[in-house]
Amino acid sequence: MIQKSLLRITPLLAAALLASCGGSDRSASSENEAAKTKKVRVETVQVVPVNQDATFTATVEADKVNNIAPAMGGRIRKIYVDVGSQVRQGQAVVAMDAATFSQQKTQVATLKRDYERYKELFEVGGISKQQLDQARTQLDVAETALANLGENTTLTSPVSGVVTARNYDPGDVAGQLPILTIETMNPVKVKVNVSESFYSRVENGMPVEVQVDALGSETFKGKVSLIYPTLDPVSHTFPVEITVANANQRLRPGMFARVKMNFGTHDRPLLSDRAVLKQVGSNDRYVFVEKDGKAVYTLVQLGVRLEDKYEIVSGLQAGDKVIVEGQSGLVDGTEVEVIK
Repeated sequence: MIQKSLLRITPLLAAALLASCGGSDRSASSENEAAKTKKVRVETVQVVPVNQDATFTATVEADKVNNIAPAMGGRIRKIYVDVGSQVRQGQAVVAMDAATFSQQKTQVATLKRDYERYKELFEVGGISKQQLDQARTQLDVAETALANLGENTTLTSPVSGVVTARNYDPGDVAGQLPILTIETMNPVKVKVNVSESFYSRVENGMPVEVQVDALGSETFKGKVSLIYPTLDPVSHTFPVEITVANANQRLRPGMFARVKMNFGTHDRPLLSDRAVLKQVGSNDRYVFVEKDGKAVYTLVQLGVRLEDKYEIVSGLQAGDKVIVEGQSGLVDGTEVEVIK
């Protein structure tokens, strides 16, 4: 009897075990499929007007730089100004030794008397016209030399500006270095090297914005004043000079500057920076676009950055749904589930 009972129970246990195993396999399969589907959040790409701004680094320079020195070396008698002194155009700044100048003045005075005497003789027929002309020529040459010596004895500033360097003291003999350097501070100029791609878009008179690190976020208005006609074949850039008003002289030569140029606006896709990833081993940038429940690997070209968003130059269109959360571990073709 016991044996018969066991025979009846065994098939039932086997069926139960098989049912149990089958249910377990189906449950594991469902869990694996669920694990393969990544939950992500997306952002719909919108096309908006984007300012085409380009920023370049530069250095502030004086509008004019004048080195004060005599035409020929000589002993310095007086220096009337020092570094930091404000000078006006035509102001005497250095006095050189005047011995040669005094000798020349004496010679000019002698030649003048001779010429006046020759004129009297010519009028009474005592000398020829040629002799009178020779006396006039000698006087002209001597007067020109005197004027030149005068300029090189009392040195004046050709511009209104600030003394930025002094290389000698009174009593020194002027050598190769200038005695003084005078620079104009209003306006100043900023010289930038602009990328070749902008060559046809930069124009004289074009307004720009200038910021200097030393003055924080303060912005100065400037205008393009000179565009160089040639490009550097190595860097593929061309120099541009920008004039900036500097009435209060807050901008100083040598300051590090950033120049922002605006080249109009373009309607471009704008995308959160959270969506943009960098390709390992290269400078390529890419995103994942959600299409029909799958992540699609998409290369993009970035433009300017606007706070927490990037301008997309190429790779995306309006309406594309770009994954902004949950990109970790995604590969092209991964099944995804968009969550709110």
